Amino acid sequence: MAIRYRQPQEDALIAEINTTPLVDVMLVLLIIFLITVPVVNSSILVSLPREQVQVRETRPENVIVSVDADGAIYWFETRLASPDQLAQRLALVAARQPQPEVHIRGDARADYDSIGRVVFAAQQMGIERIGFITEPPAR
Repeated sequence: MAIRYRQPQEDALIAEINTTPLVDVMLVLLIIFLITVPVVNSSILVSLPREQVQVRETRPENVIVSVDADGAIYWFETRLASPDQLAQRLALVAARQPQPEVHIRGDARADYDSIGRVVFAAQQMGIERIGFITEPPAR
């Protein structure tokens, strides 16, 4: 009776990287990034006035009208050529049910007259809710 002894083989090296933890961390970071991205982004460069703010829920159907330092009026990101275009668009907004809010982003360096014209046009068209977008004061 012959007994054979085998030489113990070394475990084969695993040359693969376990990517499961990496994927888990990346998915968590992606979810955090998606949650923290602000809903309202605007590329119109305005210097907003600094005031105490009351936090309100931003809805995608809200209308954003921007007034830059030169008094130019923007409907979201589109520059309007005349106040008549603003009045036409506000009339369409006023006809919607439920009526969305109109948020005005007025540059702090803009004349009150140019911002007042936007507020007056919104009132003339029957917009019920008008708000101003500001930045909190520096601490």
